Amino acid sequence: MSHVGVTVVHRRYVPYAHAHYGGNLVDGAYSLALFGDAATELCIRTDGDEGLFAGYGTVTFHAPVHAGDVVEVTATVTRQGNRSRTVDFTCHVTCRAEPGRGPSAAAVLDPPLLAVSATGTVVVP
Repeated sequence: MSHVGVTVVHRRYVPYAHAHYGGNLVDGAYSLALFGDAATELCIRTDGDEGLFAGYGTVTFHAPVHAGDVVEVTATVTRQGNRSRTVDFTCHVTCRAEPGRGPSAAAVLDPPLLAVSATGTVVVP
């Protein structure tokens, strides 16, 4: 059975505890960890096993992720081997804090902002 095209989506609020740099900037590893979580769910849904992440072919940081953002991560199977799966990942910022308008102000970004894209390989038993 082909799993090409199967997609999972995760959304998450980025807590201020994850701010790592000035301006409440979150390090790039935060998005990569979310990609790993999405890949795990993808493997469970397609192969009934958590699988293992073998590595990234590409990772591109397009825009910063900040504490107070809401991000949406997608993982889509784009190629299937006997035990390997190529997965395309994206991380979009869908909402962003606007501290200049007030301490709890935020806005929905329309369209969402592409923050990170990647291609990776997972293996399943």
